Amino acid sequence: NEYSRPGIALEQVNGVVVHYTGNPGTTAEQNRSYFNNLAQTHETYASSNFVIGMDGTIILCVPMDEVAYCTGERNYDTLSIEVCHPDDTGEFTQEAYDALVRLVQFLIDHYQLQREDILRHYDVMGKECPRWFVEHPEDWQAFLDEFTYAPDPEDAA
Repeated sequence: NEYSRPGIALEQVNGVVVHYTGNPGTTAEQNRSYFNNLAQTHETYASSNFVIGMDGTIILCVPMDEVAYCTGERNYDTLSIEVCHPDDTGEFTQEAYDALVRLVQFLIDHYQLQREDILRHYDVMGKECPRWFVEHPEDWQAFLDEFTYAPDPEDAA
């Protein structure tokens, strides 16, 4: 499906980009179906490597070694995570937040990422996404404080 899964290999994973779905009250399954349905509608190019539901469900939409259409030019070296939310504030449920923390920690460990490699969509493209973390930067900093990061290779030198 060239509209949501182009089958292009990621050059490498240099980061993780956190998004919010922007459509309150939808499930992870509904968002995945939206991406899949783009093959028929051709309305846009959009996808994400992962979608996290409000109940904490994590769905892999595009394999971790493939490009997803989510973050412009950073599509080619980052993984994207869309998170569902109940209302227009964009605040995640506790279950979604906890799942996001688990998934991001897994990706940090797997790809040996640093704090500066965990980004908001806002940090890459200036878009108000994920809304809650853009409007509450202190909560974004607290989120980043949740993780144990890979050792900095420059510290070993």
